[in-house]
Amino acid sequence: MTPPPPPADTGAVRTVMDDVQSRQDERRLAIDKVGIRGLAHPVQVHDRSQALQHTVAHFSMAVALPQHLKGTHMSRFVEILHRERVIGVTTLGALLQDTIDKLEADAAHIDIEFPLFVMKRAPVSGVQSLMDYRTTLSGVRRGDQETLSVRVVVPVTSLCPCSKKISERGAHNQRSHVTITARLRAAVWIEELIDIVEAEASSELYGILKRPDEKFVTERAYDNPKFVEDLVRDVALRLDREPRIAAYVVEVENFESIHNHSAYALIERDKDTDAQPAK
Repeated sequence: MTPPPPPADTGAVRTVMDDVQSRQDERRLAIDKVGIRGLAHPVQVHDRSQALQHTVAHFSMAVALPQHLKGTHMSRFVEILHRERVIGVTTLGALLQDTIDKLEADAAHIDIEFPLFVMKRAPVSGVQSLMDYRTTLSGVRRGDQETLSVRVVVPVTSLCPCSKKISERGAHNQRSHVTITARLRAAVWIEELIDIVEAEASSELYGILKRPDEKFVTERAYDNPKFVEDLVRDVALRLDREPRIAAYVVEVENFESIHNHSAYALIERDKDTDAQPAK
């Protein structure tokens, strides 16, 4: 087979393109974070069953830019993601370091938001269905210091103790969102945080319920009423006892069924700071 002829010589002069981002900047202002936000990218997520879930995550990635540089190389963030397909608490540190190395930066910040799907069995019939939980992995690396955190929103049912006490028939209940944001000392499965919330709610939620399941869930909530204050405290106490968690924020929002507003509560604790003796 005859090889194709070489391209015709047009006489054009080959030049090296100017790297504008690497120019010096004279304003003497360092930038704390510069990068990309809202980039959708297909990924695989490790779950507690050691399976790999295929999903789409939204990335925010940034680095610190020193005062003498004009800009950063935005395309390199996307190039990094084309090599990083599996995400999780145990892989986030490597992704942070890769970002620092490729961007030649002193610090990197990454947020990864995605839905985590958990297969659940209905309490009586045993029918299986998927529940999705909005999850965010966040990491910061600066020098040798690394901070990793997990945020998960867990929808549950809460039943009002006051309504149950004063009503002759029934009690009002509603769906609630419990949000845990935990700074980690060691790896924690996202499903472990979900378990904590669902164990403390009036009842957990399911994708599919048959009539015997619906009866069970309704009666369980009625026997386990919780104010928004009860739920946020009970979840916080469980997190206090978890040594792998260094700090946390627990938020509970009840989307009230008899009001046109929500009930809300928050507890925030940094165990490392709270453990220090008072001066």
